[in-house]
Amino acid sequence: MALLCIPGRVTMLSLSRWSEKGGSYRTIQRWFQTTFNWGVLLWAVIKAHLLDPNGVYLLAGDDVVLGKAGKETYGVGRFYSSIAQRPIPGLSFFALSIIDVKQRRSYPVAIEQHIPVAKTAKVPEPVSKETKRGRGRPKGIKNHAKAAPKLSAELTLLQSLLRVVLNRIAPLPVKHLVLDGYFGTYPASWVVRNCDLHLISKLRHNAALYFPYSGPKPKYGPTPRYGDKLDYKALPTSARCSSVTDEHAIIDTYQMTVWHKDFSDPLNVVVLVRTDLRTHKSSHVVLFSTDLSLSAAQIIDYYSLRFQIEFNFRDAKQYWGLDDFMNVSPTAVTNAANLAFLMVNLSAVILPAYRQQQPDFSVFDLKMHFRTRRYLREVIKSLPDPPDSDFIFRLGQRLSALGGIRPYADFQNAA
Repeated sequence: MALLCIPGRVTMLSLSRWSEKGGSYRTIQRWFQTTFNWGVLLWAVIKAHLLDPNGVYLLAGDDVVLGKAGKETYGVGRFYSSIAQRPIPGLSFFALSIIDVKQRRSYPVAIEQHIPVAKTAKVPEPVSKETKRGRGRPKGIKNHAKAAPKLSAELTLLQSLLRVVLNRIAPLPVKHLVLDGYFGTYPASWVVRNCDLHLISKLRHNAALYFPYSGPKPKYGPTPRYGDKLDYKALPTSARCSSVTDEHAIIDTYQMTVWHKDFSDPLNVVVLVRTDLRTHKSSHVVLFSTDLSLSAAQIIDYYSLRFQIEFNFRDAKQYWGLDDFMNVSPTAVTNAANLAFLMVNLSAVILPAYRQQQPDFSVFDLKMHFRTRRYLREVIKSLPDPPDSDFIFRLGQRLSALGGIRPYADFQNAA
């Protein structure tokens, strides 16, 4: 209730000031030092209130970076911030969210902190005195599967988090994980496929892609895998799925199954080409999926839904204290971050009831409404005689109109 009422920064001191009986500062300090299974709590809210048994769901993942000063906070280091466009001192958390495709909403389901790895001096590798082998394949060497890649700390964290989340949400049928272009690499796809999911992500605009070989079988040797290289300036007309005119531009969509030499399996690639009708200049975006059965429209739609996780980050920072906490110990930092994301899910449960009367009712209005109710309770307690419901209604309207953007008018049960 204190989180729903706080007007400013969410810290332990402000929580104790806005909490009612039983919420002293010392009690809140002890609470932040208590260990909780946050993954179970996050999933319990989603499963009980937000899950549609017949819905289609995706998983999405991304990093959120918080600026923090000082050196005492657990996990503090230098992390790249997309907002600042540079590495900044702070904390980094990797979040997995479950996305409801029908409702087009994202709900956090697991959060794990990035711990910066201490840099060590590079030791030069000893120079090998072995002679170079000649050209061609050595005699007796046979084909073998592509070796498992060496995983970075981020991918190791992603792999462990995926396994825990998939085991927790089973038997919910989730087949796809959506990640941004930073994870559009073979090691990331290997991690995702190893967890029995398909990856949807973005490749570099100049990624070297090759059509499957379609020529005659060579007289000697195996049939080549790679055919002609994809030319982004001369995409095949047969691969065009749609063409849409958007104001002063034409957006052409191409879909094809191609190879990338870093990947062990073919990719389902969608290229979006935007041509400006006034300048005739064009630009393109390359999306891909390891699931060859997805249509171009599905890949574009699913990748666009990835941005819903950014709204989770925004709400957690702006309303629920993800940017505000001043805790430094490992347990307290974990509790502060996960509490903010838990409130993102809880607010998603509460808001629909208010939006029936006011469709544009926001999280800011929700907090203002609960703050007004708190003010009303304190005012009513201080009055010698309990006022009638009409007075409570009019007083609630006046108070909510002071700070709310779209005030909610029902204050009959405020006392």
